[in-house]
Amino acid sequence: MILSQVFQTHSVLNDVEVALCQRVFDRVANVKKITSEPQRQELACRIIQSYQLGVTDEDSLLRMLIDVRS
Repeated sequence: MILSQVFQTHSVLNDVEVALCQRVFDRVANVKKITSEPQRQELACRIIQSYQLGVTDEDSLLRMLIDVRS
């Protein structure tokens, strides 16, 4: 999912960055039980945008995207 969003948004991420974003995507989608295609696309876009805006730490991305209260 992340890789397809990278291509759609014309993002320039290297293989290591894509792998990090994919791990975050997989974890968040699993924890939040995101299964619909529109929600998965939205999540992928949020991860890529956040990464490009400087949130490049995997744990920080996870904390930002997972509501720890649930």
